[in-house]
Amino acid sequence: MNPQIKKILYATDLSKNSSYAFLYAIDMAKRHDARVVVLHAVEPIPAYAEVYGVITDEFKKKQREEIIESLKENLQGFCRKAESQIGPPCVELVSKILILVGYPAETILNTADEEGCDAIVIGTHGKGFLSHTFLGSVSNAVLHRTRKPVFIIPLLSEEMAMDWDGF
Repeated sequence: MNPQIKKILYATDLSKNSSYAFLYAIDMAKRHDARVVVLHAVEPIPAYAEVYGVITDEFKKKQREEIIESLKENLQGFCRKAESQIGPPCVELVSKILILVGYPAETILNTADEEGCDAIVIGTHGKGFLSHTFLGSVSNAVLHRTRKPVFIIPLLSEEMAMDWDGF
């Protein structure tokens, strides 16, 4: 008997391929009567930027709020497009949107545990040299460091990429 999937962590870097992976997360949530936690990890700002006063706490707070607001707005439009392919509901399946500061792989793994997620959905765009050509470094790290099922959604084909609007 397969374990039940009741909560899915969908990790996004806000790229077109990552938003395409959201379609899979929503479809999986519908099939399993589950909920989706959306996560975007923002890499920490280097200490030297803070020392020189380039980045203030107010700037960081404003940036975080803008990203959350943008994600929420785009989620509505994205769900309309997803619903045309997989049917409603979409927005109702999203239980939480998290914007966290941290290195992406560690943040994804920690959030999956802290939120009690049963599976992880992540897109990959294969950046990096040779060893990461087919599997991005973040997806590779997540896949090899967790015991949870990880669904890695590969690059879109050129034809599909033209039709798919990102977040």
